[in-house]
Amino acid sequence: MATTMTSGVDEHATTAALQASLRGEVIDRGHPGYDAARQVWNGLIDKYPAVIARCAGVSDVVEAVRVAREQRPIVSIRGGGHQVAGSAVVDDGLVIDLSPMKGVHVDPGAGTARAQAGVTWGELDRETQLFGLATPGGEVSMTGIAGLTLGGGMGLIQRKFGLSCDNLRSIEIVTADGMVRTASRDDHPDLFWAARGGGRGLGIVTSFEFELRPLGPEVAQAQFVYPHEDAAAVLRAFRDVAPDMPDEVAPQFALWSLPPDPEIPAEMHGMKVALVAGVYAGHPAEAGAVLAPLGELGTPLVDLSASRPYVDVQSDLDALVPDGVRSYMKSHFADELTDEAIETLVAWDARRPNPLSLIAIRTLGGAVARVSADDSAYPHRSATYNVSVDAFWDDPSLDETAIGWARGTWGAWKPFSTGGVYVNFSGLEDEADELRTSVFGSNEERLDRIRAEYDPDGLFEAAAHAP
Repeated sequence: MATTMTSGVDEHATTAALQASLRGEVIDRGHPGYDAARQVWNGLIDKYPAVIARCAGVSDVVEAVRVAREQRPIVSIRGGGHQVAGSAVVDDGLVIDLSPMKGVHVDPGAGTARAQAGVTWGELDRETQLFGLATPGGEVSMTGIAGLTLGGGMGLIQRKFGLSCDNLRSIEIVTADGMVRTASRDDHPDLFWAARGGGRGLGIVTSFEFELRPLGPEVAQAQFVYPHEDAAAVLRAFRDVAPDMPDEVAPQFALWSLPPDPEIPAEMHGMKVALVAGVYAGHPAEAGAVLAPLGELGTPLVDLSASRPYVDVQSDLDALVPDGVRSYMKSHFADELTDEAIETLVAWDARRPNPLSLIAIRTLGGAVARVSADDSAYPHRSATYNVSVDAFWDDPSLDETAIGWARGTWGAWKPFSTGGVYVNFSGLEDEADELRTSVFGSNEERLDRIRAEYDPDGLFEAAAHAP
């Protein structure tokens, strides 16, 4: 008897059809590489796909979509695989895996880069920095360009240059009918609108064309460590300074514990602290006076500020959150940080279950706010802050405790938020539907219409309802 992906779907027939038509590797349950291929960065995710189609190029994606149309399995799409929610893989379905697609072409004359969907931010930065160019990306270099950009794309230089999705010039996408389309402001503008912040479910984006900006190879970075007992006072001072700093700085605040970094005195490793940081998105020689206020919010314990290679700054957190770390993240947008909101964060930080978990505040505004809320599917343009509750842990016995702390903190802080949620920090896959309006706001109805136009039969239905 044939096993099935979904009711009435022949798993063996689907696998055989993929094997007959793909240049890339097709991995089924009996393949020796199955367990490795089904893993994503988040060690909390443990799903068992029926088959994984590791696409070697765009033609493989087209063939995988054709087979999916004929066989109708549940479909998920994997890019870089650095995803919290877990929707990049699916139980008993077909994973269309783009991670082998690693091509990057930089055109320094045009100031653009074209990168395939399996590329990570570290890989893209490495190529663009050869020419002293960058495009806004994530804060962990292992993050895939695809998922981050399609969800919006916050990062260290967002107030100067905007979100990752704001720096898109075009995308190449395979839609549910198997057609390869280029979408931009001039071609398929509705599809391009939806891809900039609309998340998954529009089709399979196979490559991204980014606008590049002069930056690097060295950047100035402020990093000040304040005593944890001063956290509330430091955050109140941060609130008074951060939104009015020049756009070249996107100030960040975190309640965290110091990692075992050789730059930090050994006796401080593991110490709970308030951390304030910011990267100057300009020439390092001009950064001193601009970044100085971040070191004047109290009396710092340590000043770790320095000028460093941009690629190093972008990979600072990699070692702390390696492949397999267990992760759960939720966030709010906020217009202000009231005294009560600050006290609530500090109180919940006291319950933080382990040193690796943290509460992070990212300052928005600047170039992010200069884009209208209806210019792209990403609606959260007017918010001043994103407040993220990030649980990271290694021990499976901490699962319930860590997730419970993150959910509790997020729930306690909801009264101080705008009600908006960032799709890339929105919890696990099974929480997606209840948060759709919070994620897409007034753009939800238009986004759904575009999805229905390009995927009328719901081939990517599962992906459309996943963060």
